[in-house]
Amino acid sequence: MKKFSLFLLLSVLCAGLSAQSKVYFTKDITPESLVKVYKALGVEAAGRVAVKISTGEGGNNHYLRPTLIRGLVEEVNGTIVECCTAYGGTRQDVGKHWQTIHEHGFDSIFAVDIMDEYGQMRIPVKDRKHIKYDIVGDHLGNYDFMINLAHFKGHAMGGFGGVLKNASIGVASTAGKAYIHTAGKTDDASKAWTREYLAAGPTQDLFLESMASAAQAVHNYFGGRVIYINVMNNLSVDCDCDGSPEAPALRDMGIMASLDPVALDKACLDKVFNYEGRPGDDNQPLIRRINRQHGTYIVDYAETIGLGTKAYELIDLDK
Repeated sequence: MKKFSLFLLLSVLCAGLSAQSKVYFTKDITPESLVKVYKALGVEAAGRVAVKISTGEGGNNHYLRPTLIRGLVEEVNGTIVECCTAYGGTRQDVGKHWQTIHEHGFDSIFAVDIMDEYGQMRIPVKDRKHIKYDIVGDHLGNYDFMINLAHFKGHAMGGFGGVLKNASIGVASTAGKAYIHTAGKTDDASKAWTREYLAAGPTQDLFLESMASAAQAVHNYFGGRVIYINVMNNLSVDCDCDGSPEAPALRDMGIMASLDPVALDKACLDKVFNYEGRPGDDNQPLIRRINRQHGTYIVDYAETIGLGTKAYELIDLDK
């Protein structure tokens, strides 16, 4: 840990001097390329390694497949970690969640941990504007290092889902998800989605700010011992949490990785927004979904609270 901490300090100092964070990119989406971008970061995932993914809602076929991520998980001797949802479906109930994990093929290949299966805990939040703590699965305490392995795509409520969402909503327990979604108003999932509560609930930007705060809480909990990877495939306007997602209109783009979650999500957003679409390969549906929810604001706010920077240097590993 001391060796990594020194490396992290030097990385932060260098990032401060350059005012940019490094984001690594490859257009290839293969098991080998996932390992390649991980190694390009120059940080060894040490100790007990949690690999945070979404195992996907029942009926969804867009999640990151076990065959794609297997090489990376085995490289770091990692454990797949998840938490239960807050909206019913096949992953709020622990029994159904395990069934979904099994149906999607994760537990036949990896060690899998539903971190809030037996309990939850509160971790400190630096930015207390809305949420006063982050409620996560208590098994988070069993790990020394996290690989935040996110599927970058659209999302009905956040506009898009990348590493910031995967660190915040993804690591939160059922109660924690309700707490973030309501910007600290309630941790009772049975209340958070009622029509009456939604009508009086927080504005969209307050939800996005709460997500950024929770993502920072997880990053700080690990003392920065987190690496971030976005896989840009199956680019539907809908999240892996949707059991009936829209078919992707945009073709797969590649994989990006960074030590800075803000720079990484910003680089992926830029990739989508700056893409020259064409019939059969159209970025406009995803852009409309992101804009509808003011989704880009999360990276603005995350930078404001000091989680990272939107300024980045893109390093193409294919050249």
